[in-house]
Amino acid sequence: MSAARTSRGQRRALREHGWSRRGEGTSGERGIGASILVAGISTAFGVILLTATGYIAAILRADRYLGDSRTLAVVLGVLTVVLVGVAVYVAAIVTANTFATVVAGRTRHIALMRLIGASAGAQRARVARQGLVAGGVGATAGLVTGTALAALGIQVAGRALGVPDVDVAVVRPVLLVPAVVVTLTTWAAAWAGSRRVLGVTPLQALGASVEAGGERSPRRSGRTATAVALGVAGAVLLAGGIVIGLISPMGVAVAFFGGILSFTGVVLGATLVMPPALRLVGRAFGRGTVARLAAENALRYPERSSRMAIGVVIGVTLVTMLAVAMESTKAVMTAAAGGRLPDELTAVLDTVAGVMMGLMGVSAVIAAVGLVNLLTLGVVQRRCELGLLRALGLATRQVRGLVLLEAAHITVTAVAVGVVLGIGYGWAGAQSVLGAVAADPNHGKAGLVWPAIPVPIVVGIVGVTALLTLVAAGAPTRLATRVPPVAALAG
Repeated sequence: MSAARTSRGQRRALREHGWSRRGEGTSGERGIGASILVAGISTAFGVILLTATGYIAAILRADRYLGDSRTLAVVLGVLTVVLVGVAVYVAAIVTANTFATVVAGRTRHIALMRLIGASAGAQRARVARQGLVAGGVGATAGLVTGTALAALGIQVAGRALGVPDVDVAVVRPVLLVPAVVVTLTTWAAAWAGSRRVLGVTPLQALGASVEAGGERSPRRSGRTATAVALGVAGAVLLAGGIVIGLISPMGVAVAFFGGILSFTGVVLGATLVMPPALRLVGRAFGRGTVARLAAENALRYPERSSRMAIGVVIGVTLVTMLAVAMESTKAVMTAAAGGRLPDELTAVLDTVAGVMMGLMGVSAVIAAVGLVNLLTLGVVQRRCELGLLRALGLATRQVRGLVLLEAAHITVTAVAVGVVLGIGYGWAGAQSVLGAVAADPNHGKAGLVWPAIPVPIVVGIVGVTALLTLVAAGAPTRLATRVPPVAALAG
């Protein structure tokens, strides 16, 4: 009876303060829907990779020459773990950023709940439970979809490649592993993304549900210190891996951990890295009113802009890194072959590079989903701001241009940062492996090699990302102009 009375009292208080569940539901449902999609893609990718690995291993076991090769089995297993780990890593960042954005839009509601007696811990636990449910639903859907696609892929591959029938089970208990990992990761990411709930005070119930600007955001000294420490430690390990690579190919192991640490530092310190880059890119968008508004909005909310950009940075970095590493490998092997690489070997390297980039592309797709979702959430949570601009005289096309320019500003910056990081990581990886290789018997080891940049691939990455920006900004621009100015201001 008391609980029912409290619930009615809470609802009455919320109504008296003018809060409607419709606003929270809009942003919350969009965020949770995108998290379900991300969890589904990650799980399906893991299931397909595990099945593909099992299928290839079964084919190798059937071969009388390669059947006893434990090295190939280990390589396939490691490759699967790495690729699934990358996808889950990207998915966790996208999910954490999504829930952080959702919580930022619920600031007033959370403050109202605090005002009438709810604890911050209870509010955060509620958000984390939503993440657990989203992860479970998405992982289940991904498990079913991935298993069906894997079974179809085995049938198609057998007929297309002329591979004899091999004994491989499509439905296996091990396929539950990616589903469980993705579910728990989504829950943990939702918990991490909801940490700002702890900083919401009851007094914020009198304010608006907007993201805190850069000048009002508390400085997260602990997170900044951690990001800087990881970045410095990673850079030192990367340099050490390159130096060790001049003596032994095992330098790649040191460089690998250096890359993980330094890139994690970049992700954690996105609010330090992205604003200067956004400011630099913003100057290229002109001095018009709409262009200046778009640039200032990106800089006024550095955390929101950084959350939108970092997923794209990750996707572009991974694809560019792999392309540069493979191109550098081909360059050194060409030197080792006396200036010309055999056509058969070139074809094999190109095929491997294409397959790997296709697999890494899954991470880029996950990042794209995050970009579309965060852009949409940003527009939903800025209804009042956009309504005010229209009430002050901005035309519909100008509001659309504002949202499109903001998306382009963030995406161009993310692509530029991702390409630079990808070239650096790709070169470091190739250098740590190839520095001790004898590129030419007459000149000894390869030593330091220049990074080989596949210009067509990099241009393709930029072009695809530009197309992604137009597609991603489509739904938000329609949302930005759908609500009349008076209704937006009243919301």
